[in-house]
Amino acid sequence: MSTALYRRYRPDRFEDVIGQDHVTVPLRTALAKDRVNHAYLFSGPRGCGKTTSARILARCLNCAQGPTPTPCGECDSCRDLATGGPGSLDVLEIDAASHGGVEDARGLRERATFAPVRDRYKILIIDEAHMVTAAGFNALLKIVEEPPEHLKFIFATTEPEKVIGTIRSRTHHYPFRLVPPEPLIAYLEQLCAEEGVSVEKGVLPLVVRAGTGSVRDTLSVLDQLIAGAQEGQVSYELAVSLLGFTPEALLDDVIDAVAADDTPTVFRVVDRVVQSGQDPRRFVEDLLDRFRDLVIARALPEEAGAILHGMPEDQVRRLSAQAAQLSRAELSRLADITNLALTDMVGATSPRLHLELLMARLLLPASDETHRGLAARLEALDTGKRLVEAEGDMADIAACFQEAVADVITAKAVRACADTGARVLLLGGGVAANSRLRELASERCAAAGVELRVPRFSLCTDNGVMIAAIGAQLIHEGAQPSGLGVGTDTQLDVEEPQLT
Repeated sequence: MSTALYRRYRPDRFEDVIGQDHVTVPLRTALAKDRVNHAYLFSGPRGCGKTTSARILARCLNCAQGPTPTPCGECDSCRDLATGGPGSLDVLEIDAASHGGVEDARGLRERATFAPVRDRYKILIIDEAHMVTAAGFNALLKIVEEPPEHLKFIFATTEPEKVIGTIRSRTHHYPFRLVPPEPLIAYLEQLCAEEGVSVEKGVLPLVVRAGTGSVRDTLSVLDQLIAGAQEGQVSYELAVSLLGFTPEALLDDVIDAVAADDTPTVFRVVDRVVQSGQDPRRFVEDLLDRFRDLVIARALPEEAGAILHGMPEDQVRRLSAQAAQLSRAELSRLADITNLALTDMVGATSPRLHLELLMARLLLPASDETHRGLAARLEALDTGKRLVEAEGDMADIAACFQEAVADVITAKAVRACADTGARVLLLGGGVAANSRLRELASERCAAAGVELRVPRFSLCTDNGVMIAAIGAQLIHEGAQPSGLGVGTDTQLDVEEPQLT
């Protein structure tokens, strides 16, 4: 029977602890200067090296050549406290989750007064220190405040705020952090080489993602994949299916289909997700992660790899190509809608229904009444105006866009008249300056019983840029000067409108 990876590869020196230089460097400096405190508090998320660092600190303190930042590894104390060693009688590791009561604390206090059996210090490592009761902490308070020369305390906890202030104030507090993906992937590559295991490209980023920055959790995931690998090779398909992540191909299909407004493909992907037994909520989580990556790739097309740590170069190029198909406003809108859908899916009785409704909303920007939906449509309008001004092969696209904008203006005009009872509306903004769009909108509004007129006025914004809401500002006749345009916060600077 093999030993778990996280136990076999537990570091024995501070130099081998990854991702915690903000803790290990000051500790090594203090050891080198022989300015070691009598009590330490190590806090941070699970599996990030708190207990391991406590054992290394004990090893450094009790080394025959110590206190030293680099244990010799040859003396009896170093061998006993090394990975796989039998342990030392002078280093007591106590699980406060099962020994946190006041009676346990009193017994510990009595044992701590005795001198070390062999080594320089008697070191008490109290793991899960937040589980010690208030009465237990109070029983330890006096000895933690004024311990004998031979006694050192190291508290390790995931919740330092639960350690009472009178104890916390008497310790040196070192907060541990989750390990970033880049050094963790490099560490896993080195570990796989030592284990003689071949790993397909794209597997290690999935392992790191499943481990969420915890080294122990990450090694446990990798250990599981290695155990299930055939012929010493961990395949991408095995990692995806075992860890429950969405295959990259499915996410690529969804993004490409949304960018191309390909409704059938989007709903075919939804059906594949459900029929393959995948969790719809996990699919939405992965889709939200993909939109986040696309937002970065769109904002930094040449430097996305510097932000998307651990992502292969070919995948970064593919993300950049996908991001180029969507505007920044549209990507922001897609991410917001996906995030809201993910929240709504918590505890949902029909996840597939929520997933299909999400896809419908992604494909219909006109149904989004938020400011992000408006920004996406405005950006689309700006693209359409450039198409109208284009020549040659773009003429058909421009004509289709003109028809669509005219339909939107007409619908908005009819709704404004129904709300206000007006029969004559003033048309302004960027579309009013385009004769063809103005003509199409006027014809269709006339057919609906609404008259459009074009005033001579300027749209003034903070930066002096003309903005049109869904292609037009619709203000009914008789509106006060400096009134608000329909669907936007743009101020109208109007003296006395002169109709043309």
